[in-house]
Amino acid sequence: MNNENIGRNLDHLAEHPLTEISPKELEAQSYSLCKELIEKAKLQKGQILVVGCSSSEVIGERIGSCSSLEAAECLFQGIYRACSEAEVFLATQCCEHLNRALVVERAALPFPEPVNVVPKPKAGGSFSTKAYENFRDPILVERIQADAGLDIGDTFIGMHLKSVAVPLRLSQKELLHAHVTAARVRPKFIGGIRASYDERLL
Repeated sequence: MNNENIGRNLDHLAEHPLTEISPKELEAQSYSLCKELIEKAKLQKGQILVVGCSSSEVIGERIGSCSSLEAAECLFQGIYRACSEAEVFLATQCCEHLNRALVVERAALPFPEPVNVVPKPKAGGSFSTKAYENFRDPILVERIQADAGLDIGDTFIGMHLKSVAVPLRLSQKELLHAHVTAARVRPKFIGGIRASYDERLL
């Protein structure tokens, strides 16, 4: 079986329509969720937010089983809008089939080391597929050190956060059916008992 046929046979797996919520409402919820995170994490212009998102979990299915481009489009547009308003770079984590590589704007990284792969719904995930389609100059990298993270559907984003990660409590614990967690980061404390610390960085 050639690659074209493989892709065609997998395409239908990404065609799971939204039935429990309108696309506009899902986009609005994802926007509000991301905006709250950006505010609570005190992200600044030029910093990076990493997002892992399982569209399968959002529509009530097991992660990796029912990738939904429709749900991913709504989620991406809401999150991307919140990041754009705050002038924060968005990095999207691909699924484990791509070793959790990331889609990011080239401008977000001063000296990137891109890898050659194009995310698809069943190899990278629908959310990263939409990021790749919508970013101005997307590249994929194997690792990043982000300033905050949003995990929709228990995708596990911790490997791409700076030290030290601090859990953030958001008002919304779920996005449709998906469990939601978030984190910010803070600098490490060094120096021991005699050291003084900048409370603004806590």
